[in-house]
Amino acid sequence: MSEASAPRRRTPAPPREDLLAAAMRMIAEHGLEKLTMAGLGREVGMSSGHLLYYFRSKDELLLQTLEWSEGRLGAERARLLARAVPARERLEDYVDLYVPDGHRDPHWTLWLEVWNRSQNADDDARARQCAIEGAWHRDLVALIAEGISRGEFRPVDADRFATRTRALLDGFSIHVAIGLRGTDREQVLAHVREFVADGLLA
Repeated sequence: MSEASAPRRRTPAPPREDLLAAAMRMIAEHGLEKLTMAGLGREVGMSSGHLLYYFRSKDELLLQTLEWSEGRLGAERARLLARAVPARERLEDYVDLYVPDGHRDPHWTLWLEVWNRSQNADDDARARQCAIEGAWHRDLVALIAEGISRGEFRPVDADRFATRTRALLDGFSIHVAIGLRGTDREQVLAHVREFVADGLLA
């Protein structure tokens, strides 16, 4: 068989996790506006049509990338919360992991975009977003309840206090992620420490 008539070898598609990691890397390096199907295709050596087979739409690509990123954060959160240290110290670790690293933090940039697009999301997408939120909430409730049982925290309603704490974290984190003047990461951490001390510490 001549070289000209030899069948072309198909390049195997990269695993889905590699695609999501590449998407997250593009967000970190170039911002969300550069993450297109065509751009991601060039990054991983696939056609945009092939990527649509995987993800159906850019909305689905963004949500799956967020789920992948949250999975990594969830593993780190589980490791931090399992440490044999006082609940107060683990709460500080939780807050530190929650708050963006700074302006244009890639995870928060992605999260904000998914939130914005969720106005027109279907029930499945909304349920998947709720699952992400629920994991953060359950871990915080469990940590507060543990601290109360050990006498480190005041006997508050753990679910209610967790809801308020996360609302505070979300609001401040958006300010950090968009680079709002006068609100940097260290200021946010100080505000949250004060809130926790006033409402939770025994």
